[in-house]
Amino acid sequence: MSTARPRFAPRAVLFDLDGTLLDTIADLAEAANRMLTELGRPPRPQDEIHRFVGKGIPNLVHRCLTEGSAASEAEIAAAVPVFRRHYTVVNGVHARLYPGVDATLQAMRARGLRLAVVTNKAAAFTLPLLERTGIAGYFDTVVSGDTLAVKKPDPAVLHLACARLGVSAGQALMIGDSANDALAAQGAGMPVLLVTYGYSEGMPVDTIECDGLLSSALQALDYIDPA
Repeated sequence: MSTARPRFAPRAVLFDLDGTLLDTIADLAEAANRMLTELGRPPRPQDEIHRFVGKGIPNLVHRCLTEGSAASEAEIAAAVPVFRRHYTVVNGVHARLYPGVDATLQAMRARGLRLAVVTNKAAAFTLPLLERTGIAGYFDTVVSGDTLAVKKPDPAVLHLACARLGVSAGQALMIGDSANDALAAQGAGMPVLLVTYGYSEGMPVDTIECDGLLSSALQALDYIDPA
């Protein structure tokens, strides 16, 4: 028996960044491998680094140094600024919008929806990346991975975005690519749609509890009641 697609009437839509709006893996992998080379460690394939993305830079660095290898906490802590230095250089060089993202953001703005980015990426990288890829102007606010003391999956970052947009959590819709996004949205009491083309930390996205799966960003519009 088929189930009807749920429909929502949000006043605001919150977006994850890496793996949802932008394909940034080539930049992240290049910075990670520049870091590993500088530290005298072998580079890793991009597909492997792909699975490390989602919980912020310290987690990415930790996994680059420890998956199938070993590193002390001091070595990991010292490697984080090395990664940041290299990522500052390559951030946005290879990044690209996923198909349909620009049209989706245009359509949502045309419907009068308030839009936000809620990402675990640090603000020093998030804001330049949005500018360099030409989508900064769509968003009314940005909550980055270091805006608060916590990151997704903690729902506090979603609550902050909603407060800045002047809506309740129940009036918002989250769109992301991973369990981090789903758990944060569920903790905040808002519906969540997950894209199937993102990163999801190596976890099959169809195994993550959510309100719908999107093979294209444009499909999000099918879940939103017209104003």
